[in-house]
Amino acid sequence: MNKTELIDAMAADAGITKAAAKKALESFLGNVEGSLKKGDRISLVGFGSWSVSRREARDGRNPQTGKTIQIAAKNVVKFKAGAELAKAVN
Repeated sequence: MNKTELIDAMAADAGITKAAAKKALESFLGNVEGSLKKGDRISLVGFGSWSVSRREARDGRNPQTGKTIQIAAKNVVKFKAGAELAKAVN
């Protein structure tokens, strides 16, 4: 499912216009992004939680040349599925 299909499904399920569903989805995504940028954790009980963790700099290998390269440190987003979501897909 892509973003457009999700908007269509949200509009149909909620009985709202596609424009309203798009606005709601974009608001949700913007708020998730903003919270993660601040370093906050987001938890939706039963669905899952998002958090940010720091990945330290490390050495890696260029697969084409085999030479060692330095991989920079960065923040990564982690998602952990909640119990209800995990149960629903199994």
